Amino acid sequence: MKARENNGIITIFRSLPESWDGSSGHIVNFRNASTEVLESEGFFDVVKPSYDSRIEELGEIEFDSQNNYYTYPKSDKTISETLAELKAQKKQAVKDLANTQLAKTDWYVTRKADLGTAIPDDINTERASIRTKVDERETEIDALTTKKNVVLWTPILFDPPSIDHLV
Repeated sequence: MKARENNGIITIFRSLPESWDGSSGHIVNFRNASTEVLESEGFFDVVKPSYDSRIEELGEIEFDSQNNYYTYPKSDKTISETLAELKAQKKQAVKDLANTQLAKTDWYVTRKADLGTAIPDDINTERASIRTKVDERETEIDALTTKKNVVLWTPILFDPPSIDHLV
């Protein structure tokens, strides 16, 4: 992808024109012209920087004269939520993951309440492990001190041993 500035307006070309009326006359097969010819006509590569859309945003395309290409400046996003609000959202995400895991064995708990049938020890252990992991993740979240770190924190409960075979 190339871009070119004309009268202060940058135009992006996903593909170059087959011919071009340039500063040195009409150029046929412009699409296959050398980098030197393209640059002499003001066509430069467009380089999109890598960025994390959760915490960064891209600005309007501009020419980077040091590197001779067009690019998008990136800047930090403004995060409108407070640190406490962000932490609460992450904690809720952890609890939601835990509830999904616990739901797989909730019927054991219901059966125990309804019929008095004992919950197998491995199920009790797994459920306790899930609750412990929630507490650990909430402690991790509480230890985060910047909005950026909270936004980047991923709500992974843990890689549980599969209890699906027990359901």
